[in-house]
Amino acid sequence: MSRQAAGESDSSPRKARVGAIVVAAGASSRMEGIDKTFALLGGVPMFARSVAAIEACLEVEAVVVVVAEHNMEAARETARSHGWHKVVRVCRGGARRQDSVAQGLRELPPCDWVVVHDGARPLMDSSLVARGLEAAGESGCAIAAVPCKDTVKVVGAGGSVESTPDRSGLWLVQTPQVFRRDLLEEAHREVIEDVTDDASMVERLGLPVRVFMGSPWNLKVTTPDDLLVAEALLAGASAEQQ
Repeated sequence: MSRQAAGESDSSPRKARVGAIVVAAGASSRMEGIDKTFALLGGVPMFARSVAAIEACLEVEAVVVVVAEHNMEAARETARSHGWHKVVRVCRGGARRQDSVAQGLRELPPCDWVVVHDGARPLMDSSLVARGLEAAGESGCAIAAVPCKDTVKVVGAGGSVESTPDRSGLWLVQTPQVFRRDLLEEAHREVIEDVTDDASMVERLGLPVRVFMGSPWNLKVTTPDDLLVAEALLAGASAEQQ
């Protein structure tokens, strides 16, 4: 029996218990001195908008928020002041992103499926989680992504173009990423080399990863310019609602 089949549950993702991990423990190394976890976006700390989006998902029962050690008390106070009823734990992150997710997994209550979302993606539409759970139903793992619209060049160390891949098969990966819990836990046990997302770990187990349509609004704030773009998108959405 395959590893995938051995861990299958009798219940579909829509009927099973779903937990979520919001990862906001990064070093903000490209933010020019700004701690992006608490950078204000529309007057609200950025990670708080990411948590609120996950809280709004009807499918999610419990949430663990992972932050850097120096932000733990402030994050707990934010959880109290916002009245988040699904946040069961605020915990300390690790040296790498995958270490932070692993810590969140250890703190997450029993559940069948796990949604992993970046705290630096504050404009996520909560409907993405439902789409992700549906897409992950067969393979056990699915990730939000959008097709690449720009031409992509592979550039060598000397600064010269080495090749131009066909962009028709290229997608830009986002979060949320949805996993059957046993697969994600196995991936974290077996894969020790550095990766940039949890889906890469599942891929290295030789298991399929499905893609579902993300959103161009679901940008990741990595630099101060990204924060300005997020502010503009948020302001535009607010203006449309008035």
